[in-house]
Amino acid sequence: MRIKVWFFCGTAMIFAAASASGVRAAETAKPLSLQECIETALKQSVLIRAAREGVLGAEAQQKEAFTGFLPKFSTSYSYSRLNTEPTVTSPSTSITFPPPIGSVTIPSNTYQVGTKDNYNWFLEARQPLFAGGGILANYEANRLAADIARLEEAAMVRDIVREVKVSYFNILKAEKTLVVARQSVEQLTAHRETAQNFYNVGLIPRNDLLYAEVELANSRQFLVRAENGVEMAKAKLNTLLRRGISAPVGVEDILNAPPYKKGLEACIVEALENRPEIRSHLLRVEQARSIVKLLKSEYYPNVSLVGNYAKYGDTPGVAGSPYKPQENWYILAVATWNFWEWGKTEQRVASGQSRENQAAHILTNLRDQIALEVKNAFLLLHEAQAQIQVAKKAIEQSEENYRINSERYREQVGTATAVIDAATILTKARSDYFNALGDFNIGRANLERATGATREGRD
Repeated sequence: MRIKVWFFCGTAMIFAAASASGVRAAETAKPLSLQECIETALKQSVLIRAAREGVLGAEAQQKEAFTGFLPKFSTSYSYSRLNTEPTVTSPSTSITFPPPIGSVTIPSNTYQVGTKDNYNWFLEARQPLFAGGGILANYEANRLAADIARLEEAAMVRDIVREVKVSYFNILKAEKTLVVARQSVEQLTAHRETAQNFYNVGLIPRNDLLYAEVELANSRQFLVRAENGVEMAKAKLNTLLRRGISAPVGVEDILNAPPYKKGLEACIVEALENRPEIRSHLLRVEQARSIVKLLKSEYYPNVSLVGNYAKYGDTPGVAGSPYKPQENWYILAVATWNFWEWGKTEQRVASGQSRENQAAHILTNLRDQIALEVKNAFLLLHEAQAQIQVAKKAIEQSEENYRINSERYREQVGTATAVIDAATILTKARSDYFNALGDFNIGRANLERATGATREGRD
């Protein structure tokens, strides 16, 4: 009976393990779409999370700067104890009155005017009325910093999207190269077998057989490199998706080459309008201008309205004492002005203006660099597009050339060298085609990033 129970449990465990492995196999067999990869990478990216933390920090600083417009409240509570009660001594005084009173002398006397224990509580409100525009300029600078942080996050999103696209198409290109490598091995294996048969019957010299074996070994090395290329490309995508670096991953075959219709000038205009880096640097120029206004505010006095309320007592409850009233309050306007600091403010303003000019020059250079980046990406894209057409024709011609030389060799009217050369040319033509196809899609991703397109922005 026990044997039957163990047999049943073991069978159940085997079926459960088989079912689980089947589910895992089904999950890994499903290829990922490009959109799925982009969404996963954006969700998992620690760089985007860091950029978002930067946005939150900048927004907090903006809120902090806004508090400069609002009144400030402060309070304090203190206790002091004296060694003796404070007193006042009046000196003796002589006063002369008309007769019959005559001269009267008032003796000196000592009076208590306070207590040893003294408790004080103060409440103060301070409202800035005028600060030379410094409070507004500081708020504007921090508001622009928050906008800059948001644009930096947008740029990071576009960078991640571009990296995912490039990694995705690199996998497809590597897989196509692997197929070409396997075809090359199959072709050269068949040729080596044919050469072996011819050598066995004495139709070819041993040198031809050795040449076929050497080329077969070379093709196998090419196959190993292609297999490694696939693994490295998949590892890169897994890293972007924050999966295990060796986790199995499959992608949909979307290698195609639809014509790109936009012209170069349209791409440059789009980039100058949409690139978050340009908008970010525009805001940096405005921010530097606001900082100059903030520094210039030190030329003017600061005016504040101050209200103070105080309570006093000889007990912790500050309920007053026989010698001092329990409470008092006052309101006053205060103006402070540092009117001479040996040119300190002037030099700080000059420094801020230099930073503003520096930001403007950097913006000009950035526009030039982005225009150059767009042109380079545009030319590389069209270069790959042209290479696709050439490679297609080369494949047709190479396949026919290989077929003819293989037939001639089997009929012993051609040489082994011609067959191997034809196979090498065919392998190169196929590799060039898939490389050009992959480069076209990668180039399109780079051009989309250069023009500032969003992840949905495929024309």
